[in-house]
Amino acid sequence: MTEAAPSFEDQHRARVRRYTIIMAFRIPALVLAGISYAVFENGLIALLIMAASVPLPWIAVLVANDRPPRDKNEPSRWDRPRTALEERNHDAIDG
Repeated sequence: MTEAAPSFEDQHRARVRRYTIIMAFRIPALVLAGISYAVFENGLIALLIMAASVPLPWIAVLVANDRPPRDKNEPSRWDRPRTALEERNHDAIDG
């Protein structure tokens, strides 16, 4: 096994899979809420199950957008070469 990082496509596929799995819990939660309301005739239990499914899309997006930590050798977007205009000395005129 190598120490090479997984390819971008593999990382993307894994993130999409995690998103799909988390979002797949939402539909059964709504069905379970309906079944619990029919069986127990208690709206509070159904509302609690539905309330538990509300943050699932937010959690799924956060998990799907998470990427592996940057390698120390990976360049940062803020570490860019300076241009000639930025390197020039800007003297102020005192008046």
